[in-house]
Amino acid sequence: MDYEPGQFIWLSAAEGGETVRRAYSICSAPMGRRFELCLNRAANGNLTPRLFKLEPGDRVPFSGPAGNFVLRQPISDSVLVATGTGIAPFRAMLQDRRVWESGREFTLIFGARQEQSLLYREEFEELARRQEKFRFWPVLSRPSEGWRGRTGYVQSHVREALGDRRDVDIYVCGLPAMVNDVRRMLLEMGVERRRIVCEE
Repeated sequence: MDYEPGQFIWLSAAEGGETVRRAYSICSAPMGRRFELCLNRAANGNLTPRLFKLEPGDRVPFSGPAGNFVLRQPISDSVLVATGTGIAPFRAMLQDRRVWESGREFTLIFGARQEQSLLYREEFEELARRQEKFRFWPVLSRPSEGWRGRTGYVQSHVREALGDRRDVDIYVCGLPAMVNDVRRMLLEMGVERRRIVCEE
């Protein structure tokens, strides 16, 4: 399946005579007949509880890829802001060799409540060791006493990542409240609207 890192697919299932359809971001760079999804198990969800019960060989209808949450071309220095499963499209983007061939700088600011909720943490830490132009900033809103990293909410760390620069693309993905808050803050800081790319 051919797709651009950052795009999503639609999964669907029958429920009481109706079809339940949900969008899930692909969290891996293109790799032929395979792709990966990052799902949050929602106990009261309409579709995810079923997905977690799937066995090898089960079939699930899907369509796509779809979506425009992809890296702007030409690639610029970028700040990626995510909370929760909003990390999925960024993981796919950062696996794309074109990102590192561009020679551009990337900062990933990833917010979670607790340390165990930092999805793909080891992978991003390893990437930061290998790629000198990549910074990984995990942020915890409810850290344990032993946490020595960044705390609070991603918004304040976006300001730090940008500094005085306004020639950077900013990509934001997560819950609507966070996305809207970051978008509003960036516009107030004087960032051009075209440089802000969001997906809720």
